[in-house]
Amino acid sequence: MKLASLNSGRDGQLVVVSSDLLRAAPAKDIASTLQAALDEWALAAPRLLDLAAALEAGPVEGEILFNVSDAVSPLPRAYQWLDGSAYVNHVELVRKARGAVLPDSFWHDPLMYQGGSDGFLAPLAPISAKDEAWGIDFEGEIAVVVDDVPLGVTPAQAADHIKLVMLVNDVSLRGLIPGELAKGFGFVHGKPPTAFGPVAVTPDALGDAWDGGKLHLPLLSYLNDEKVGWTEAGIDMTFDFPTLIAHAAKTRPLTAGTIIGSGTVSNADQAHGYSCIAEIRMIETIRDGQPSTPFLRFGDRVKLEVLDGAGASVFGAIEQVVEQG
Repeated sequence: MKLASLNSGRDGQLVVVSSDLLRAAPAKDIASTLQAALDEWALAAPRLLDLAAALEAGPVEGEILFNVSDAVSPLPRAYQWLDGSAYVNHVELVRKARGAVLPDSFWHDPLMYQGGSDGFLAPLAPISAKDEAWGIDFEGEIAVVVDDVPLGVTPAQAADHIKLVMLVNDVSLRGLIPGELAKGFGFVHGKPPTAFGPVAVTPDALGDAWDGGKLHLPLLSYLNDEKVGWTEAGIDMTFDFPTLIAHAAKTRPLTAGTIIGSGTVSNADQAHGYSCIAEIRMIETIRDGQPSTPFLRFGDRVKLEVLDGAGASVFGAIEQVVEQG
């Protein structure tokens, strides 16, 4: 099942989307918003699945053409957005580029930060920044959405709480992050609004590409129509999503609608390209002593997409232009 939110009010209007992303059926008789559906998932999910099956079988009452330009983030805002760094290869490159040793604990204890969740970018909304010197970067990620997760959940238990999977562009301002981290208190300015793909997908709809904790499909990254990454999301993911969820719930329960991100999808095999500019610059620094690839500039275009084995778009595409805000 694929779900989306059309632009309507602060939290959008929930629709069920056909598997080919061409048609949509309003779900207002089941839940007005995706958050409302997640709040009562045990009751709402079966009815949404019935609507999805009817939509696949043929025309349904009130159906419309699904236009990505009408879509906002599946969750336009969320109670919580936690982003991990599950691909330790990415972290290792960051530290190697500045001559620092990666602590052994990084391979056993996930990194995670709490991002701003009061408003997310629509999949076609621009990336807005005041100054190119802020080091504007995209980060291609995968994320999951959970229902209510109890305090102290184990990874084995956490897997059952994953209800949706999404595509993410976790925009970063690389020039601002070092100064913030030097204060010892985490990100604020360095992490502007995050963008999510047009549709959220239930794990069962991913078939064999979903193993219960990882998505085994390539994430395609384009910069100004040039493909710069085709990273495999299921490879080199040191911490799977159940592990990240259990880490997040170590000291507190998680509310239904909490989003947990994977961090930048990164492969040790550089033949797969990159899911962010920072990683390209790290490789250049390690190889040449300094980076040569610039961060994003005003007017640049970024596209992120995941295709299934048949070449069909799974989540729809995130397509954004960088603009001066």
